Amino acid sequence: MKTQDIEYHADGARLVGYLAVDDAKAGKRPGIIVAHEGGGLTDHAKNSARRLAEAGYIAFALDYYGDGKPLTDMSEVMPRLGKWMADPTGIRIRAHAALDVLMAQPETDASRMAAIGYCFGGTTAFEMARAGEPILAAVGFHSGLATAMPAEKGKVKAKLLAQIGAADPMVGAEQRAAFEKEMTEAGVDWRMTLFGGVVHSFTNPGADALGRPELAYDKSADERSWRAMLDLFDEVF
Repeated sequence: MKTQDIEYHADGARLVGYLAVDDAKAGKRPGIIVAHEGGGLTDHAKNSARRLAEAGYIAFALDYYGDGKPLTDMSEVMPRLGKWMADPTGIRIRAHAALDVLMAQPETDASRMAAIGYCFGGTTAFEMARAGEPILAAVGFHSGLATAMPAEKGKVKAKLLAQIGAADPMVGAEQRAAFEKEMTEAGVDWRMTLFGGVVHSFTNPGADALGRPELAYDKSADERSWRAMLDLFDEVF
């Protein structure tokens, strides 16, 4: 397994992402962008990149904050994300730069690309799809679904999979219904999985340590959502 930090620049920021690839395997393979949770590029996203590499992909865990460092003060999260919620242009620029990095790797089959993400990282994956990036699939795990720049009919090339805890107070029924309406009207091939009794951050084993009832790891939902993602990859690749 080869892993490395890669510096790149976008939107006026120095960004440092994390690449993972099985270098014992020859030839090109599909590339997967991994977008981190609101806390920054931590082991959670890096572990996902390594798991994807073990499964036969090349994965690049992007950095959408800067310098590849997670936030130590969680009160900084919403002020940073708020500007991209109001105008996704900046996050789309940063994600596009990460996609360029991944597509340029010698092991990457640039005709077979996808993006996944967690929390706002899932929102980022969906913004990539809305922007018409050349990805075949976008998967959001406990991701925000709202956008200030809705999908345009005929622009989205990817198949979308949203995986949400049915008890997640951050992604409630109204937001889910708006996403359904947006994607249906835009003619997108989309699907949504709801996990009963599950709240936000269900893929992150470290969520319980935060002591917030709306954040909790759920082993079953974590495993089921990962398998659903791999099933979609098998379909599109």
